[in-house]
Amino acid sequence: MHKWLALMVIGVMVAGCQVMGPGVDSTSRRIEIIDRNTERAAGPGTRPSPPAGRVARQVPFPEQEYAALSKHGNATISGRLYFTTRSGDRIYGANETISVAPVTTYSAEAAEVALAGRAVEPADPRAQAFTRQARTDSQGHFTVNGLPAGDYYVAGSVSLPGTSQRSPIIIHQVHVGTGQTARVTLSR
Repeated sequence: MHKWLALMVIGVMVAGCQVMGPGVDSTSRRIEIIDRNTERAAGPGTRPSPPAGRVARQVPFPEQEYAALSKHGNATISGRLYFTTRSGDRIYGANETISVAPVTTYSAEAAEVALAGRAVEPADPRAQAFTRQARTDSQGHFTVNGLPAGDYYVAGSVSLPGTSQRSPIIIHQVHVGTGQTARVTLSR
């Protein structure tokens, strides 16, 4: 769990991110960077300082918007993760973590910060409860089942062979209907 977060944060900080979707201006896309093990030490109404290297959130958690979201459904998102090097070699994301999070207004702030190449402080734990993760197989294929119908950000990055580096974060926005399977190629 920490691995995908660290990889996403590093990818966002080093290279920014790519957000794509059919027929939609990429500047309107959003992503939420999530750290599942952050504990808020401050009391209600107070905000602790963000972790080093992260931008403090300015937008409060939208309780009503998340309360309207379902956590369970019968939709599926499946796809394949790969990165194409400058030389044209395709590196498949073997045994990588894919993150699938609903598109919300809360994601907007994090998206703007991420698209600027910086990381925002961790998301509210109530938002984290709506994010799913999956592992890719040896060829970069993944499947996330049991999703409610809606719009999602699907994100991942690829470990670059022979180095300790990762590809830039790859993010696509996907819509899936009730009982449908949406297919996405996470590539850059």
